[in-house]
Amino acid sequence: MNPVACRAILGLWALVFAGTASVVNAQPRDETLPAGWPSKPVRMIVPFPAGGGTDILARLMAQKMSEVIGQPVVVDNRGGAGGTIGTDLAARAAPDGLTVILVSGSHVINPSLYKSLPFDTVNDFAPISQVATAPGILVVHPALPARSVRELIALARSRPGQLTYASAGTGTPPHLAAELFRTMARIEVVHIPYKGNGPALADVIGGHVSFTFPTMPSALPHVRTGKLRALAVTGAQRSAAAAEIPTVAEAALPGYEASSWYGLLAPARTDAAIVNRLHRDVTAILGSADVKERFAAQGIEPAATTPQQFAAIIKTEIAKWSAVVKASGARAD
Repeated sequence: MNPVACRAILGLWALVFAGTASVVNAQPRDETLPAGWPSKPVRMIVPFPAGGGTDILARLMAQKMSEVIGQPVVVDNRGGAGGTIGTDLAARAAPDGLTVILVSGSHVINPSLYKSLPFDTVNDFAPISQVATAPGILVVHPALPARSVRELIALARSRPGQLTYASAGTGTPPHLAAELFRTMARIEVVHIPYKGNGPALADVIGGHVSFTFPTMPSALPHVRTGKLRALAVTGAQRSAAAAEIPTVAEAALPGYEASSWYGLLAPARTDAAIVNRLHRDVTAILGSADVKERFAAQGIEPAATTPQQFAAIIKTEIAKWSAVVKASGARAD
């Protein structure tokens, strides 16, 4: 993989919390909204299994959105194939404003990773807003004899092809973050792809895999309980959520950076008034003081955009990651 081309690789992802006060008050109904919307619970598809960063963030957003729109927002995990199974389900859903999907950086990587997709990444969706950005975190099983990034690199060089790393799936941000690490560190390690960050983390915790690059929200609780050892964060700067943990760049590999984002989409042809209303609701949620505080505790930055800005980001990211995937040689399993 070309390290220069890959500096902005995704890492990941979000949080769950209970018992917080309502962050926003329900906004007045738009005159242009379809009559009766929302008359039923809204489904938020997560194209990954429970336990990963996308899932954690989705549950937070679903809770807050429920308070605002006056209907339950139910998280529906549909993991598999690097997020494409759940994404296809969202693309085929009725454009009635009762289905949304929370995507991660995999959404813009998959068009280059797969020879063909059952949906159009751009035209089959109506962007609502980008939601958050976050670095990943390099974690190892506590029994692994490596307490720093340099020690992990030295261990891998002494055991070429013996250490393994888990990812949320081939071509996902954790995979590409690890590939950038492998290339820059000049080590030989074996990739073990999973259907999401949750299962990948579980096998590292269980000692079946050596290390992984999950999202900070999904990994920090396990780091704090001693089930995982954190060696570094993947962003350009240290995270306020764990300021004692160095970046990969300062620990061993200058120039390394791998951060990610999440965003909310609806099926194409969803009524523009619904999209705009959801955008305003999401913006209000992300701007509230308690959500900002919870995000900061997990190393996540709110990143609200307009639907038009998010659409432009998606197109730009698809073009960028096309070059990165080609350089990495990554292919879908």
